[in-house]
Amino acid sequence: MRLFGIIGYPLGHSFSQKHFTAKFEREELAEHCYRKFELADISLLPALIESEPDLRGFNVTIPYKVSVLDYLDEIDETAAGIGAVNTVRVMRREGKTYLKGFNTDAPAFRESLLKNLITLPESALVLGTGGAAKSVVHTLLDLNIIAIPVSRQPVRGGFSYNELPGDVISEAGLIVNTTPLGMAPDVDAMPPIDYSCLREGQMLFDLVYNPPVTSFLALGEERGCQTVNGEEMFLIQAGLAWEIWNSEVS
Repeated sequence: MRLFGIIGYPLGHSFSQKHFTAKFEREELAEHCYRKFELADISLLPALIESEPDLRGFNVTIPYKVSVLDYLDEIDETAAGIGAVNTVRVMRREGKTYLKGFNTDAPAFRESLLKNLITLPESALVLGTGGAAKSVVHTLLDLNIIAIPVSRQPVRGGFSYNELPGDVISEAGLIVNTTPLGMAPDVDAMPPIDYSCLREGQMLFDLVYNPPVTSFLALGEERGCQTVNGEEMFLIQAGLAWEIWNSEVS
């Protein structure tokens, strides 16, 4: 048996198990299985690895994309530069377990963004400062887009939600929600920005994909914004994770 899975807390929103189970059935990979591992604390990860000897790789979601770094034996150079990991390969060597972390969020966000953008904006608001936000900021800077972080607390180079000026919202060509706000089951939640400042020609990109149209995106559509949810990004990063788990990584 080759076991794969996802760690996070909670995991009710995640489509990963459904996605990979369907893939295994479609490709007749009878000896493959994908499971959800809800961990109330990241400190439970070593016990999980010990208790699942068939585990060959796992995805990492909220809230452990940063804290998981402390439990890895090696971090891919790109992931180390970003400071966040969402894919881990588990290798068993002579009775010892070796964990290597990767980041597939950044390349997946980049590919999905470029597929949907007509022209690159000069600046982008990044709502949230967690692990997913680190991947988004890394990608934006690589594309020479000014990334302006927005968080509940004042943040260097950015704003708190309470102090975010309306003109900064209007001037941003792209606004990315990296928070779980609006994710099922709390579908009425949304980042607390002034939506009256949105304008036609802006793109709103929500990393949330469940539901397909979040309250954040719905309000953007009402203001004439282009909207993109996180489903395509999810599918791309899942494909990249699968390649990592099945490649010969030293």
